[in-house]
Parts: sequence; C-alpha cells; structure tokens
Amino acid sequence: MGRGCVPGAPPSAFVAPRPQAGPARYTLLMMETTGCGTAIVTPFRADGSLDESALRAHVNWQIESGIDFLVVCGSTGEAATLDENEWLTAVHIAVEEARGRAPVWAGCTHNSTRTLVRLAAQLRRIHGLGAVLSANPYYNKPSQEGQYQHFLTLAQTVDPLPVVLYNIPGRTGVNLEPTTVARLAAAAPNIQAVKESSGKLPQIAELVHILPRSFKIFSGDDNMALASIGVGAHGLISVASNEIPAEMGHMVRCALKNDWNEAREIERRYGPLIEANFWDSNPCPVKTVLSLMGRCTDHVRLPLVPPPAAIRTKLERLAGELGLLKNVPPEAGFRPELF
Repeated sequence: MGRGCVPGAPPSAFVAPRPQAGPARYTLLMMETTGCGTAIVTPFRADGSLDESALRAHVNWQIESGIDFLVVCGSTGEAATLDENEWLTAVHIAVEEARGRAPVWAGCTHNSTRTLVRLAAQLRRIHGLGAVLSANPYYNKPSQEGQYQHFLTLAQTVDPLPVVLYNIPGRTGVNLEPTTVARLAAAAPNIQAVKESSGKLPQIAELVHILPRSFKIFSGDDNMALASIGVGAHGLISVASNEIPAEMGHMVRCALKNDWNEAREIERRYGPLIEANFWDSNPCPVKTVLSLMGRCTDHVRLPLVPPPAAIRTKLERLAGELGLLKNVPPEAGFRPELF
C-alpha cells in the first residue's frame, strides 16, 4: 500500500476487512501491503500503567505523517511485559484509531504453541485487524520442523487472517531458514509475509529468490532497509519511524521507486538516529527520544530500565541537532558523524 515518493502524502484507499468478507478479502489486503510500517511503542504512564491516550495520539500522528502500516505489540511495543488484557486493549486501540486509514498488524508470540493458539484465536474477533505477526518460539530453541509445525498451527487457528512470520534469532535463539519459510508459504495460503531480522542480507536475498513474488518480505532492521529493498524486499518494519514517520516512509517509498539518490540522502541524515536507537536495549532509546519530543513518557517495564544519564544526554543532543525537539532548531554545521 505504498503512497508514492512524496513525504507526508495522504493515505491511499484502505478498506478494513468486514466480518462477512471471507478469505479473499483478507488475502487482497495483505497482498497489497508494502512500504514502511512502524513497530509502535506502547506508552506507559509514570505509574507503569498503559497510557491509552498517548497510544491513541501516537497512532494518529503516525497515520497523519503518511506511514504505510502499523505493527502493535511487537518487540518495540514491549509485548513480553504486557498482560493479556493490556495486549488486547492496545490492539483494539490501534485498530479503532486507524479507522481503516492504514493496515494494523498485531504481534502475537509465545513459546508454547498451545498458549499461542489460545491468544491468537482472540484476534480473529477484532474486525479491521490486518494481520498477525508472530516471532520464532523463544527459549525452547525448536528445530526447523518444530518451527514449521508451530507457525502452521498458528495459521490454521487464525485463518483467514494473514500471518506474518517474524524471524529474529538475536532475541529468540533460533533462525527461521528460508526453506522453512517456503514450506510454510506453500502449506498455508494465509502465511503471506515475513519480517526478516536475522541481519543477514544473503538470507533475505534467498527468500526473494525462492518465494512466490506475491509473498511479501520486510526488513526488520532500519539500517538494512535500503540493502534489503535493493535485493528485492518489499519494505521495512521500522523502529526509527516512531520518531520520524514521514522521513522513514519517504525513504522506503523512494527506494521502492528506484529513487536511490533521495533514499540515500535520507539514510545519511538519519543514520545516526537509527544507530542511536540501539545504544541501549530497544525500545529504551526510542522512548527516551519520544519523551523529549513530548509524545510519551520514557517509562519502560522491568527488566528494562531507561538509558543511563550519559546516553540520555547524547540522545537529547542528537535529537536537537536533527530538529526533533520543540523550539530547538537544528544547529548550523550539523555533523552526523560525530555521533
């Protein structure tokens, strides 16, 4: 659902699935999703509770900024620390606020297949949800066959809702190999995309080569977005777009349109921010920057804690240099290499 190479372009037409629409409706929705999606943070109040008003505002700002789709309750959304009611509330809020203006995907991951099935079944009742994104089972370290059966069971549970596989071995301890992705795509028609966060460009290229052209491949790493699109990926699921949705969306859409000069210029300017978002565990830095921007608190849930003072100082300086802070224009002679 790309919107062309124009920053802040108005959202393209998007029709949320209707209860009576059936499999073809969901398939059509998923097949058209490309571009830049934001793995949105989950805002918390100072007392640690879910900040529903901040989440609603964040979803609206993202869409108004021209982002192509939203992913709620993923790694950046601290899904691992949300209780079941908070998770469902966050998904409902995102879908309600999107109001069909952009697709919303819901993260749903568990290392017990039985528990995953119980949780995922609840997502089928959320009318307007675009897809379910699910990461490798963590801690158990299952084989490729184990992952295959785990994801196939999920797909059968939520059918006809599309499933997006999420390969993030750095967090889960296991890699989902391209041949297993291909098996899953062939076995379950509603498995229609993968978010690739292995950090391995050859693996992304292999996915492009062995999967049907209709199967969508998204980079899960901001710093690999342009390289991934260069070998055939369809877009990016971004952390940095929490802070700069218009700019990241513009960069990705330009790359998809082969306007590499413009895409590289944006990457050069915001590359320091992309790197800074991982100076500490995600989403600690991005929440710090968002708090400096006045969009939510920097509160994260244990076992995560806010970045130390030294990192916060560097983040504030960088955000100021990039012009992200209210009433703080970027300084002349800004040199991103200093960060």
